[in-house]
Amino acid sequence: MPRKATITQKEIVGAAFKLTRKEGFEAITSRKLAAAAGCSTQPIFRIYEGMADLKKDVYERAVVFYEEFYAEADKSHDVPFVDLGLCYINFAQKNPHLFRLLFLSERSEDSKSMYDLVNSDEGHIAGEIARASAMGASNVQHLFMQMWIFIHGAACMAVSGDYDLADEDTISLLTAAYHSFSGV
Repeated sequence: MPRKATITQKEIVGAAFKLTRKEGFEAITSRKLAAAAGCSTQPIFRIYEGMADLKKDVYERAVVFYEEFYAEADKSHDVPFVDLGLCYINFAQKNPHLFRLLFLSERSEDSKSMYDLVNSDEGHIAGEIARASAMGASNVQHLFMQMWIFIHGAACMAVSGDYDLADEDTISLLTAAYHSFSGV
């Protein structure tokens, strides 16, 4: 009799990530994950000491997914913070469970701050602040906070189902908010 195929850590994390995207991070249980991965719970606990260790890997996979989502987003608008805001809101609309995990969950010692997630290693926020400063905005740190509260609020509304505007409307709102907050 041929030996049964073994499931890899990558396959387990992939199945857990798909479950998270579909049902939410809190929906991951060993039995539900085993069913999704097409295995028993034994391989899960052979690879992971406990579900907390698995969830760390799923969280990291979600971080990479957000970074890839941002990297692939259109960044063609001249007004600072519009591209950043549009991407963030679109991510919330298209991936509400991942958005909750990354941006609305209590932070653990292993998780990144919201600022670090959005800024990433490429310095997206710093770049937007520099663009705003170059365009004549004053007190750009305060401007960023105002824009971020607006952007995050719209994204939270998207997750709760209270924000269903088209991209053109979102761009218009972000542009108007920038001009209103910056005075430029």
